[in-house]
Amino acid sequence: MSLRSMTGFGAAEGPVAGGRLRLEVRSVNHRHLSVQLKLPGELQPLEADLRERLRAHMERGHVTVGARWAEAPHQAAGVQVDVERASAIVAALREVGKTLGLPGDMDLATVARLPDVVRVVHADATVEPAAVLAILDDAAAACVKMREREGRALAADLLERLRRLAGMGAGIAERAPARVVAERDRLRAAVTDLAAGIAVDPARLAQEVAFLADRMDITEELVRFGTHVAAMEAALSDSKAAVGKQLGFLLQELGREANTIGSKANDAAITETVIAIKGELEKIREQIENLE
Repeated sequence: MSLRSMTGFGAAEGPVAGGRLRLEVRSVNHRHLSVQLKLPGELQPLEADLRERLRAHMERGHVTVGARWAEAPHQAAGVQVDVERASAIVAALREVGKTLGLPGDMDLATVARLPDVVRVVHADATVEPAAVLAILDDAAAACVKMREREGRALAADLLERLRRLAGMGAGIAERAPARVVAERDRLRAAVTDLAAGIAVDPARLAQEVAFLADRMDITEELVRFGTHVAAMEAALSDSKAAVGKQLGFLLQELGREANTIGSKANDAAITETVIAIKGELEKIREQIENLE
């Protein structure tokens, strides 16, 4: 199974009950598999079978299945004659003629034209479930093929964005030691100014610098950030199943690490990079929402 988006369309048609049935399958993004069926009356008894068959093709998405007859099915016709109604109407009209003294009588052609006396009745067409399901399989397969094309395009875009994230993480890692040194020098200068010539205990100053370096340390966050980026790249490159939910979870974790790095940064360059990272994460989130 290749990576898929949840946006797709597929259609197919074939012979059913002496007619020709067309099925169209449309899908958009949704957290779960949600199926909406728009069927003519003859197919409504197959609703449960159609829903179950779709699950074999798709795991997520809001899927709409529309069905219509490209050619109406052949329906056997019969004739029904309401003899009682005809007799009653003929008797009533004869009585009126006699009462009013009107000449004439009714023939068979006249009786046949009386309302609701003669009716042509069509028998319901027999719909074979297997024939309908076979058409659904073809339409769903066409929809999945389109979803896979969209998925490949999404994967290429996401991989490029993940490479940018990896580069920005590496840039922060390269910048991180320098900011600790700069903060150490600033602290020393501030202490010297405040001491106003009084000797400062070097050991105590070194201890404070060590505490400061520990509070500013972002090594663990950067390691986790890189691990999450690598996990997302692996999921996109080697997908054997739906990965949208997995990528969504990893994206949340990346956001948490970025927030922690930003709160510990104490450096304009790193803060600027974290802002850029958050921008990329938002764009990735929009793309992931459409992945199965």
